[in-house]
Amino acid sequence: MPVSRLALTDFRSYPSALIEPGPGFVLLSGENGAGKTNLLEAVSLLSPGRGLRGAALSEMARIGGGGGFAVAARLGDVEIGTGTQTSAPERRQVRINSAPASVNSLSEWLSVLWLTPAMDRLFLGSAGDRRRFLDRLVLALEPSHAHHSSRYEAAMRARNKLLADDGLPDPSWLGALEQQMAEHGTAIAGARSRTVAELEHRLEGAPDDQFARAAIQLDGWDQADLAAQLRDSRSRDTAAGRSIIGPHRQDLLVSHRAKQMEASRSSTGEQKALLLGLVLAHAEVVAERRGEPPILLLDEVAAHLDPKRRSALFTRLEGRGQVWMTATEAALFDGVGEASRLHVEGGAVHRI
Repeated sequence: MPVSRLALTDFRSYPSALIEPGPGFVLLSGENGAGKTNLLEAVSLLSPGRGLRGAALSEMARIGGGGGFAVAARLGDVEIGTGTQTSAPERRQVRINSAPASVNSLSEWLSVLWLTPAMDRLFLGSAGDRRRFLDRLVLALEPSHAHHSSRYEAAMRARNKLLADDGLPDPSWLGALEQQMAEHGTAIAGARSRTVAELEHRLEGAPDDQFARAAIQLDGWDQADLAAQLRDSRSRDTAAGRSIIGPHRQDLLVSHRAKQMEASRSSTGEQKALLLGLVLAHAEVVAERRGEPPILLLDEVAAHLDPKRRSALFTRLEGRGQVWMTATEAALFDGVGEASRLHVEGGAVHRI
């Protein structure tokens, strides 16, 4: 469902703001630092996690404000609210139709995908960066992925702490934690495998157009009996100070399909095209699987495309759900048909 109303209170650069966008393109233009990305970040908080910047919640509260912030959105007849209070700046609260809800439950209502300039170096960054990117893709298809991920991380932290304590750890308690890690870790790996397989199938059969097609696969863990692997690796994990086996060690391997070359060795322009093509293909998979397209947040994407690819992007996105895009110049959106066109300046949003 598209966002039909977005209200901000003390969020980033906005003391308050109210936007009522249409269901298709939402085009935000304005100078650098005007607050365009802040609006995208607010929309990204309608899904689990820390949003498209991955920032601490306390950083999202406006400097000089009351200490907390609020983001409220309407999706059809559903009202979603999230934010923090001054007394607990790092505790995120969620309400759905005025009733308290868990952060993870947000994925049951809508899926939000994004592409930002900070992601341009995804293929050159750490495996953790790619793993977090993959998990966003998985979450859009399988909302339960958030639950399994949080439970797995909690069990792993407890196990690591137990192994680090002086003295001999209680083997029965270790075994229980390892069984929890195995249960949730197997679910995590399975969801990732299904997402990668479905997306790879989509990419393999996609037509050649203006966007480079990626080839993807998982690497880093063979998904064997995790409980047994963890039990056998206790001494090694104690020495390493962390768990060295499990889905938290997986990596997403990406290559340029036509050139059969690792994405990390591709040119900067090719890497941008591969990433954009990957996100667009995934959005199509989500639309088919969930019966409705995800909300797409594309930050400064148009500026990095030549006119031909920019036109191809607009054509591909037309009628594919709500797409929020930012640019420093409104002219970069020439070629887009019907849209909600907004100008952002000085912590205020004006309809063009």
